[in-house]
This record gives sequence, structure tokens and C-alpha cells, in this order.
Amino acid sequence: MKQVGPRKVRKMARAMGLKSNIPPAPSICLGTPDVSVYEMVGAYGTFANKGVYTSPIFLNRIEDKNGVVLDEFSPMTKEVLSEEKAYVMLSLMQGVTTRGSGVRLRWKYGFKNQIAGKTGTTQNQSDGWFMGVVPNLVTGVWTGAEDRAVHFRSITLGQGANMALPIWGEYMTRVYNDKDLGISKEDFEEPNRLSIELDCDKFEKERIDFDEDADKQEF
Repeated sequence: MKQVGPRKVRKMARAMGLKSNIPPAPSICLGTPDVSVYEMVGAYGTFANKGVYTSPIFLNRIEDKNGVVLDEFSPMTKEVLSEEKAYVMLSLMQGVTTRGSGVRLRWKYGFKNQIAGKTGTTQNQSDGWFMGVVPNLVTGVWTGAEDRAVHFRSITLGQGANMALPIWGEYMTRVYNDKDLGISKEDFEEPNRLSIELDCDKFEKERIDFDEDADKQEF
């Protein structure tokens, strides 16, 4: 946001299917606009689809009682991000489920596969969010009430990690138990050409080494 400004961020959000009111203000980087689960799932699907936005649809086709197809529906698709940028975003969001606010998916629900995710909590713990992405399924969970005055009494109880994430965990446990669904446990497919180095452990070690050297020079 600081580098490109709010208008370009809003433009990107629009390209990824967010049609709700998004004011061109710096605060939108905190998630202040009201958007629907439908919009959020479509937007996160862009990362899973290697940068291609695919509009969510409810119906694939309509048939009569004899199986005659009366109408068919196809989602609208458009390229929004490069495959590399989409993959980097997935890599960043995997940090949420390996060492961030979504880490309980590992120790409580026992998921071992790559999961990109994002928790979210609105003002006064009124809404809790969790967006979870695996290679061939994006699922969004929102918890809250139509009346925004309804909220949990504390951030400990009301954060997305406590309200929405457990629903996703229980849901995905059942999804994976149904082998007929064919939901992937594989890694996200890495682009053939990746110009960005994705080794957080290496950079963390370099940062610590740099800080230690700086301390020695200071004293």
C-alpha cells in the first residue's frame, strides 16, 4: 500500500472480483471494507488458479427429468496476476498455517499438507474470518451477525482464529475423509521460472547474523 497507493490496490481488488464499496483510502490495507464470502472466495481462488480469476458460480447446468440439458453455465475467467506472483502469495500465506495465527490447523487438526490461509478479525470482535486454500479447493468461513453490535466480549474469544478457523478445520477434516471428492493434499505447483527466492529460514538467519555483527561493531 505504501509503495503503490490505495487506488492501485483497489484496482487489483476489483480485478479479483470484489465489487463491494472499496474507498481509495490507506485503511483498506487493514481489511476495513465490507465484502462478502462469495467475493473473498473468488479473490483467493485467483492465487490457487495461478493468477487467473475465475468467477464463482452456483450451477453448472440445468437438466430436465429425462436428463436433457436445458442450459449450461461457465464461469468468467481473466488473467489478473502472473503465475509467479500468485505462487509467491500462496507461499506467504502458508506462513499463517505453519507459524502464524492459523498454526492450530497443524497441532489440533493434524493437517500435514500445504495450506495457504488468512485469519481476519473486525473491530470489536464483530466478525471472524478464515480463508483456506489448497491446490484445488478454496473455502471461506465468516462468523458474525447481521447486527454489528453483536460481538464477542474479548479479542481472545472473538478473533478469526478462534471463531472461523475451527469451522474450516472440522469441514476440511470431513472433506479429506471423503476420498470421492478428490481434494488435493499435494504441494502447490511451483512455476518453471521463479525469480524470487522463497527461503524465509535463510533470510531470518541472515538477519540474526547481521544484527549480531552490528552489535559487535557498536560496542
